[in-house]
Amino acid sequence: MNPQAKLIFTTSLFMGTTITISSNHWILAWTGLEINTLAILPLISKSHHPRAIEAATKYFLVQATASTLVLFSSMTNAWYTGQWDITQLSHPTSCLILTSAIAMKLGLAPFHFWFPEVLQGSPLTTGLLLSTAMKFPPITLLYMTSQSLNPPLLTTMAILSAALGGWMGLNQTQTRKILAFSSISHLGWMAIIIPYCPKLALLNFYLYTLMTAAVFLTLNSMKVLKLSTLMTSWSKSPTLSAILLLTLLSLAGLPPLTGFLPKWLIIQELTKQEMAPTATIISLLSLLSLFFYLRLAYCSTITLPPHTTNHMKRWHTNKPVNPSIAILTTLSIMLLPISPIILTIM
Repeated sequence: MNPQAKLIFTTSLFMGTTITISSNHWILAWTGLEINTLAILPLISKSHHPRAIEAATKYFLVQATASTLVLFSSMTNAWYTGQWDITQLSHPTSCLILTSAIAMKLGLAPFHFWFPEVLQGSPLTTGLLLSTAMKFPPITLLYMTSQSLNPPLLTTMAILSAALGGWMGLNQTQTRKILAFSSISHLGWMAIIIPYCPKLALLNFYLYTLMTAAVFLTLNSMKVLKLSTLMTSWSKSPTLSAILLLTLLSLAGLPPLTGFLPKWLIIQELTKQEMAPTATIISLLSLLSLFFYLRLAYCSTITLPPHTTNHMKRWHTNKPVNPSIAILTTLSIMLLPISPIILTIM
């Protein structure tokens, strides 16, 4: 892709996100979401492969539908209350429509079907943007309207997301699809807590972004798109494979790694809200996700390929590890001991 074009699209992404997260008016927030959608489409379809074109088309149709619903819910609310302010969303029908629209934008179950397909058709770097930066504006809108959201609806969506994200990721062999289902499962944890403690949902999102960025950049550095390639990557880059093992375990939420912090705090908050059964169900459903993270970790470090492998043997490389991967991985592994400081900042 032309560097100037890439610069324009990246700048538009930043601008769209900034407009949405800093606006108080629904029309401005909607404009930011539209700029974001239009800026990411060329980045999805830049390879001109039929799979990429299909992914871009699916993404456009879903996001256009969701944006229409956002606009419709804000207009309905303005019609009944005379308010265009994002924080003044008080009409129950508008709240329901908005929750569905944001769930569609994020890829929360039962509106999740487009997300794995789009991620599979995109390059790894664009997949990283779709899994992290593109989810920030919708999460911000949920954060700003959290006091008027419908908790039973969000809890149902969250448990569905955790269940489907875990179940559907079990038999995948493509790393991008596995990360897509991982994202759906993590979104369930954010959705379940946002009506009760919105700051905790944002903390979960930030830590999820850190860990997912580390995994995507590591896979991109190793040029790994499927599990069979991941099995032969140890001989090429043992350091990166060992780093990937720890980051995946952190993403699974195992103590004493960073990923355990949001899960621990969310379970604690749900118990305070007298929702212990819900906390138990979502904790048990996260074991499904743990299985495919362990499978990825096993493939990257413990499995040595048989001599009859169809893949060419990758030779050891002395290429240094990208500093951004090193920083992100360190944060993905070592933030749990300083959790009291993080909670003080919140």
